[in-house]
Amino acid sequence: MNLSERASGLKGHIGIYFKNLKTGETACYNEDHEFIPASVIKLPIVMAVYKMAAEGRADLSEKLKITYDCRVPSCGAFNAFTDEPMVDIKTLCNLAIVISDNTASNMLTSHFGIENLNREFKEMGLKKTHVERLLFDDEMQEKGYNNKAVPCEIGYLLEQIHNRTFVSEEISQEIWEIIESQQLRDKIAAYIEDFAPVGNKTGGARGITCDVALVEGDNPFILTFMANEADVPVTDDFIRHLGRDIFKEIRDGSRIY
Repeated sequence: MNLSERASGLKGHIGIYFKNLKTGETACYNEDHEFIPASVIKLPIVMAVYKMAAEGRADLSEKLKITYDCRVPSCGAFNAFTDEPMVDIKTLCNLAIVISDNTASNMLTSHFGIENLNREFKEMGLKKTHVERLLFDDEMQEKGYNNKAVPCEIGYLLEQIHNRTFVSEEISQEIWEIIESQQLRDKIAAYIEDFAPVGNKTGGARGITCDVALVEGDNPFILTFMANEADVPVTDDFIRHLGRDIFKEIRDGSRIY
């Protein structure tokens, strides 16, 4: 499969990074470009929090109050709460990934700070992926501030999870269990999860659709996909079929290039 040829017909700014974790072969398309990643940014945020906790600079058992005024729309559970619960940081990390809870992600970003998170990102090997604002911060967005992610850099994080080298084997395993529990499975995982374990994080907004996945099993691989200014329904269908076809071609011994 020629990845660049297949992706070139899509509308918008498209970035793809693929790596066969058995052979080490890669295939890429705008893999080092910056993209507005929507909720995909939650993955490096959560990984940074776990890194800080392992190094004694964060406490996963610390509890934060989810006030009414800190809640934001769309994905998540907290808008359904009738009170202002105290929630520990580990639970916020789980919710930010598993159900893509926007309030949980914003609580983590506010608590640890944008500058601090970006320093952690650098230490994690991310050169261009960074945080600029909270989710649903319309004022900052109107000023041109947007979180950014790079397909190959997120792929690098996923490879560390696969190799169990992100911070430690224990931390890598815990993050794998979180992303494997992620409930939004209608993109890369859609046609794969019945046949192999998949850990992923999706993201989407108007004109934006993204998914980054680590597929384990007999033929493990990484696939990160980011699209801005896209026709979202068409691109989502493309992502589903791309994941399926890559899975089949690797299983059958074909090359992705």
